Amino acid sequence: MTDTMRAIEITKAGGPEVLQPTDRPMPQPAHGQVVIKVAYAGVNRPDALQRAGMYAPPPTASDLPGLEASGEVFAVGEGVSGLAVGDKVCALLPGGGYAEYVATPAAHCLPVPKGMSMKEAACLPETFFTVWSNVFMRGGLKAGERFLVHGGSSGIGTTAIQLAREFGARVFATAGTDTKCDACAKLGAEAAINYRDTDFVDVLKAEGGADLILDMVGGDYIPRNLQALAEDGRLVQIAFLSGPKVEVNFATLMTRRLTMTGSTLRPQSDLAKAKIAEELREKVWPLLDAGKISPVMDSEYAFENASEAHARMETSGHIGKIVLKVDANA
Repeated sequence: MTDTMRAIEITKAGGPEVLQPTDRPMPQPAHGQVVIKVAYAGVNRPDALQRAGMYAPPPTASDLPGLEASGEVFAVGEGVSGLAVGDKVCALLPGGGYAEYVATPAAHCLPVPKGMSMKEAACLPETFFTVWSNVFMRGGLKAGERFLVHGGSSGIGTTAIQLAREFGARVFATAGTDTKCDACAKLGAEAAINYRDTDFVDVLKAEGGADLILDMVGGDYIPRNLQALAEDGRLVQIAFLSGPKVEVNFATLMTRRLTMTGSTLRPQSDLAKAKIAEELREKVWPLLDAGKISPVMDSEYAFENASEAHARMETSGHIGKIVLKVDANA
């Protein structure tokens, strides 16, 4: 038994090349935590933002990137019930997923769905926690409503399309190529809009407007989203790939009774994340167990090639999720 583990650290703020292998001390489980022997780690845009020096981890979190992983429970801390050493889980992490072992609250772990590989399971937590909490808990999406998700071919987008479809919504999505639009349509979007040649505002207005929009673009999409909403529609903002600042005429909100809201997942309390996990276990995991929904996979990279995985993500050419294979035997 060694006291150290392999990890990928951010040597300094910068491009993908600043991700470098290192040795770190093995984590120990605090009260209410488990340590997971990582099989696969998901690669997400917040990892890239942290690497670039634009998204500092919470003070109590590891400085290593990695917000989701799959693997086996390796150690169990005091106060944990319902999990035992050897259990196969996937988990939302406060950080530290780019490592052979990681500690996380036990309440943020969920079982690997039936028939699903560790590779696929590593793609579930970050996107499913984000989509469920924002589209259903915050956004209140209901069956029969018109739902628009931007970035439909991303990990968030492919998850949102499937979940909205399964819960009876009419799904619309935007993407930047015909290939990506085809992928969205196959997942259940009744209209996949190539934003390079079609205005999503026109498409949604022709349908009566969107009841709910999930947006990660921001910038000039924000006023256009308001135009695309139906009366009493809701806009949920989860990222700002085109910037967080824009001029908005708030008279539009008042006269059309619109709602603007948003959230980020990582800074939320452990209790808040545990509540999301409870709802996922009850309402979404049965769909995964039954094979009705599944993560869309883009590519897999060897653990030591994390920089290549980040470079792939930053091309925005991917469809679905990118993972790192941490355990060569997984």
